[in-house]
Amino acid sequence: MEPRTTVILAAGLGTRMGGKPKGLLKVAGREILYRTMTLLQRNGVERFVIVTNERYAQLYREFLERHGFPAEVIINPEPEKGNGHSLHLAKGKASGRFVLVMSDHVYSEAFVERSIKGNGLIADRRPRWVDLNEATKVKVENGRVERIGKNLKEWGAVDTGFFILDGSIFETTEALERDRNGDYSLSEVVERAKLPVTFVDGLGWTDVDTPEEIKRARRMLVKTAIKGTGDGFVSRHLNRKISTEISALLVDWVTPNGITAVTFALGILSALLTLGNLPLAGILYQLSSILDGVDGEIARASLRTSRLGGYIDSILDRYVDGAFLALLAYSTLNEPPWYLIALLALLGSVMVSYSTERFKGAFCRDAYSEVPALRKLPGKRDERVFLTMLFLLYPAPVSIKALFVILAILTNLRVAIVVYEILRWGQRL
Repeated sequence: MEPRTTVILAAGLGTRMGGKPKGLLKVAGREILYRTMTLLQRNGVERFVIVTNERYAQLYREFLERHGFPAEVIINPEPEKGNGHSLHLAKGKASGRFVLVMSDHVYSEAFVERSIKGNGLIADRRPRWVDLNEATKVKVENGRVERIGKNLKEWGAVDTGFFILDGSIFETTEALERDRNGDYSLSEVVERAKLPVTFVDGLGWTDVDTPEEIKRARRMLVKTAIKGTGDGFVSRHLNRKISTEISALLVDWVTPNGITAVTFALGILSALLTLGNLPLAGILYQLSSILDGVDGEIARASLRTSRLGGYIDSILDRYVDGAFLALLAYSTLNEPPWYLIALLALLGSVMVSYSTERFKGAFCRDAYSEVPALRKLPGKRDERVFLTMLFLLYPAPVSIKALFVILAILTNLRVAIVVYEILRWGQRL
């Protein structure tokens, strides 16, 4: 049974963040709690319980009202006590299986999707985005927590601050309430309960305790916002390395639509420059291709993705490519037979995208996921744009003609192979 309730521990005073509630700090344009709660809602959570202190309670209530999350705020009158006591205050508010998270942890979408299917403590054996000196380590024996703490000498994984628990955990907190007079840590609860451990390794998550760690969390969200499939060779090995750095700098300040508009304008400018300066036109065309990944990265990192945004972006890309090749042909070709080759190159460039987008429209599935062989085919937009730039850096009549021949053959051959592979896929249904 999937958990329907989430308990969020947010009673800390945020002393290292200037006294601000860490759950309401913005990372990649969204409050930490907005991100966590939105991702959990997408995975079936229907109700939230936030345990906070008296100072921050009203701020959290205003946040919940602003965003419409179904949640209850519980006040911990003794926030100086360990966070295990905060968990105990949620007794009676969470029945059956429930999620427990910390308000200062930032999680990627992939992490939440995997973790919510787990059980007990969610641990990471290959943490990529945390300071191991500050991380809470876990020693696991027979699939359960044996020891947990920051200073463990022997350990096998790191505590991610994400738990899938049930009502039995409150038997442990009840005992600790008596033994420790209500002052005990969540780590003590976990160790005494010998929680089962689920490993979710290498995915995006981190905690935020200092302003420097906000930058790390922002970078993590952008780096994990890359599309899973569909990128060509140039995007994987060049464009994304640059675009993610740009996105990390801009994600708090610009909208995806704003970047889409800038990218389109730059693409059209590069097309116009084919009439006068081919090397500069090629460079700006490649730059627009790099920036073409930024809007999607920012949209995914800031939870602002939309079908309409993707649709508009795809349409504008086709206009940029069509304008660039048409004006390049107009400015460099003067023999009618070459106009036909240029037309075939332009048509093939449009059909590369159409052949996979039409698949999604017809079958409501991603072509690259359904037919993995398509991922290896050359001729995607990023590769064509980079190839075009290379040919235009040292332009000559013969090199321009060679470019159009290569594009005409490459794109139309790719489309033919895509159709063949999809026909084979259809026969296997």
